[in-house]
Amino acid sequence: MSSTKPPSELRTAINALQPYFRRAALFSVFASLLILAPSVYMLEVYDRVVNTRSHMTLAMLTVVVLFAFVVMEVLEWVRSEVMHEASMAFDRRMSGRIFTAIFEANLKRLPGGSAQPMNDFRSVRDFLTTPVVLALMEAPVALTFLILIFAISPVLGWSAVVAAILVTFVGWLNERSTQPPLLAANRSAIAAQQYADGTLRNAQVIESMGMLGNIHKRWMGKQQEFLGLQAQASDHAGFYQAVSKFLQNTTSSMLLGLGAWLLLRDQLNGGAAYMIIGSILGGRVLAPLVQIVSQWQTVVNVRDAYSRLDSMLSMVALRPESMALPAPLGHLQVEALIAGAPGIPVPILKGISFGLQPGDVLAVVGPSASGKTTLARLLVGLWPASNGKVRLDGVDVFTWDKLELGPHLGYLPQGVELFDGSMAENIARFGELNQAKVEAAARAIGLHDFILSLPQGYDSPVGREGTMLSGGQRQRVGLARAFYGNPAFIVLDEPNSSLDEQGDADLASAIMQLKAKGSTFVVMTHRTSVLSVADKMLVLRDGQLQMFGPRDEVLKALAEAVAKARQGAVVTPANA
Repeated sequence: MSSTKPPSELRTAINALQPYFRRAALFSVFASLLILAPSVYMLEVYDRVVNTRSHMTLAMLTVVVLFAFVVMEVLEWVRSEVMHEASMAFDRRMSGRIFTAIFEANLKRLPGGSAQPMNDFRSVRDFLTTPVVLALMEAPVALTFLILIFAISPVLGWSAVVAAILVTFVGWLNERSTQPPLLAANRSAIAAQQYADGTLRNAQVIESMGMLGNIHKRWMGKQQEFLGLQAQASDHAGFYQAVSKFLQNTTSSMLLGLGAWLLLRDQLNGGAAYMIIGSILGGRVLAPLVQIVSQWQTVVNVRDAYSRLDSMLSMVALRPESMALPAPLGHLQVEALIAGAPGIPVPILKGISFGLQPGDVLAVVGPSASGKTTLARLLVGLWPASNGKVRLDGVDVFTWDKLELGPHLGYLPQGVELFDGSMAENIARFGELNQAKVEAAARAIGLHDFILSLPQGYDSPVGREGTMLSGGQRQRVGLARAFYGNPAFIVLDEPNSSLDEQGDADLASAIMQLKAKGSTFVVMTHRTSVLSVADKMLVLRDGQLQMFGPRDEVLKALAEAVAKARQGAVVTPANA
């Protein structure tokens, strides 16, 4: 018994646009039929006006054809508006999903965690309004024209069919010759763009150490590779486009000559006028095919973009709606935690277990690469665990809806990222601006007076990625953001790495204030200044828990271990 695979999210979204496609196709049918108006006008002028020399007939025919032109243009405008509405409906349905999928792919280090899927989405969306889609909608009318040609003469009909087959064959050749270089060009363009983005992010390092020349040379190599492949594809596409237009033009003339030959043999239905009509209809039969062949580069690009986008969405599943949970109090339980970076099978943390009560302050210490940052990311639910759980008030933090949990959680990563906006907006997490809470968070970390000294106060911009602030100021703003709203659970990863002595004191004071209100803290640190406010300590080494318990007991055990190590390292002359 075979099971039918359900359509993908992207396919479902495209299928939902069928009402728009049907309306646009209906307008396309009538607009395509009206394209024949100039030809009919020409025939009627020769048949009625030239023979009768009637000015009134000429005037009436002219008015009718002008009216047909107006109706045709209105129909084409309406058709384009319908397809524009379809693209906007597609955008409304999928843009939010694409954005969150890119975000999650970046967090999980999956392919697609960059700006490229958004560019792919834009390509798919804009394709809905391209001439290729409109040409496909004109195909039924082309088939109707082909039937009319058969009615005039089967010989003309089969000749038109042969021409259509030849144009289709040209399209197939175009596909075979342009697809490989176009796909390679797209990959090269993405690589060049990503390399350029990385260069901009590290502009200070590149400038200070004179690396710009080498970096530029490397980027130019990627860019030249992309341009070369694109030129190769364009050359092939241009050649086959010229061939398809040649076939369209020669088909019209061929059908005209063939119609004349049939007329001379009395084998053409309808007489001499239908010889011209057959020629005109033959050109219109091939028009949609020629349009598609001429736009084939667009087809290949959007097909590649659709494939990448569909693959990314399949890897980042849509999260199901979860039941609303009560606000956490700060009970933390870490159970036999084994975890590593997403996509890397080697575990960084190996069997970590501990628990905290509301109001506890835990200092996590250990040498570099011991797993402190990995633990911080798991505690706030950024990375999944291979085994074990991180539970906050009994709920798995990783599966907890972050929109619901976020206001009750504070997090400061090692690399503080601020966003283009004002001081107040960054502290308030770009949510509803509560000025009292913003000022309370800024006061707690000793930032209030500095902000008031700025020309625009709390409305002062921080610049892109906080470039208008120093490292210490960015860290203070990040801390104020983490403390905003008095979260129940706060994780700080090296929170004082850019702070001076006064900043250390302000941080310790802020932790004590929130601790008194019941907030639970986990602080990863290399500096001893935070230990004065810690209740408990956890020592990590090589991803394993070495010690955990009350701060004083752990410090005493560490001191004893150091003393024993020093005693064992003493070498006597006899042993030497």
